[in-house]
Amino acid sequence: MCGSLGLWRLTLLLVQHGMNSALISQLKQILMNMNTVSLKIVFMICLVTIYSIRFSYQRRNKNNSIIIDKKTSLEKFVLFLTSIGMLFLPVIYVLTPFLEFANYRLPIWANITGIFVFLMGIWMFWRSHDDLGINWSPTLEVREGHTLITNGIYQKIRHPMYTSIWLWVIAQALLLDNWLAGFSGIISYGFLYFARINNEE
Repeated sequence: MCGSLGLWRLTLLLVQHGMNSALISQLKQILMNMNTVSLKIVFMICLVTIYSIRFSYQRRNKNNSIIIDKKTSLEKFVLFLTSIGMLFLPVIYVLTPFLEFANYRLPIWANITGIFVFLMGIWMFWRSHDDLGINWSPTLEVREGHTLITNGIYQKIRHPMYTSIWLWVIAQALLLDNWLAGFSGIISYGFLYFARINNEE
């Protein structure tokens, strides 16, 4: 809203006084701020969507008994890191000005690419959960009635859940033009992926 009012005021000044370097600079800054807000809104919509998918399947499977629990102290630690990198830092960046000192600018085509990458990741995230059904768990666990899934998306991609989250964190870096909030997802999830993938196999 404030950006729109600023743009309207600047338009009036351009009409009254013509173009000059100072007004052009202000116009670029307003457009940049509006673009940043739009990207933050898109990111938050995608983030809420992906966590809604996760929580719905987590609630559905919560009564399924755990037979083997392979969750280690290392995994608990890297899960904590991912919660910081993929949730808390991005939300702090979106909702507060505290991380603005680490801002940078990507070209608009990169931001648009981030939107499509996130949408692809959301679809794959949902499909992975849906194909796993009662076999899904958030950590390295074997639950009652666990079976190996080889149908659906698992026919074509070996680890679609992990792939979907890679798409998520890549999109985070493309949508949030901030060195901390943007890249914290790739770094923290990278630790989780390489700490877990061998045990997953």
